[in-house]
Amino acid sequence: TFSGSDTGIGHALAKHLDSLGFVVFAGVLDKDGPGAAELQRSCSQRLCVLQLDITNTSQVREAYLTVSQKVQNAGLWGVVNNAGILGFPADGELLPMSTYRHCMEVNFFGAVEVSKTFLPLLRKSQGRLVNMSSMAGGIPLPRYAAYGASKAALSMFSGVMRQELSKWGIKVMAIHPSGFRTGIEGTAEQWDRQEKELMENLPADTRQAYGEEYLLGLRDYLLHLPSHCAPDLSPVLGSVLHALLARRPQGLYTPGKGAYAPLCIFCCFPLWFYDFF
Repeated sequence: TFSGSDTGIGHALAKHLDSLGFVVFAGVLDKDGPGAAELQRSCSQRLCVLQLDITNTSQVREAYLTVSQKVQNAGLWGVVNNAGILGFPADGELLPMSTYRHCMEVNFFGAVEVSKTFLPLLRKSQGRLVNMSSMAGGIPLPRYAAYGASKAALSMFSGVMRQELSKWGIKVMAIHPSGFRTGIEGTAEQWDRQEKELMENLPADTRQAYGEEYLLGLRDYLLHLPSHCAPDLSPVLGSVLHALLARRPQGLYTPGKGAYAPLCIFCCFPLWFYDFF
């Protein structure tokens, strides 16, 4: 079962596992949207598209009941918490509280609720729980205070659950990819709305401290963000597949260029050196 299968990693994973013969339950934010339609068109009859807004408790429960009826006593082998939002990348002082709350609601609380709801099915099969965190969830990165904090919470949740659920044979993994082009960057319309909210909530002294030129540069940073992201998702897909299928999966995966080295520097060197780096 995947959440966030409308686009990006979840969409690609659902297609790939379906092609390998797995029974896939693809949770989508919009069952009538283009992502869901593409999955139904290109995948086999085994694949089941689920309406799954992970911030909607009733939809999470309905998805669980649908999956339970289909798998019955066999249990469910894997749950991949992939759904996530980026928010507007800006300095932590500039971000409105609504961005912090929205990131936590989707990236952390939604994933926790899906995990807790589906765990009885994973217990039956001694299956796998895979949480899609981020490089920003393992190391502090400027302009990602809201997103990084929510992903760091998800990573810590994964670590604790890995310890607690091991007595039932359930394996829990966190994925920390570096920058990949997944569609999480959002649309120009979403950027406009978030940028407007950010600017309208800035106190005059904060605006003056940062300067208009810097504030206008935030949009340029966002527009150029996709060019710094890798278009080939195969390293992430490979990590998720290993987490789901390997006899001894790793607790933490760091797919993509630049994901592992900064984590090592952060963990092994003094903080002043990491901040300088």
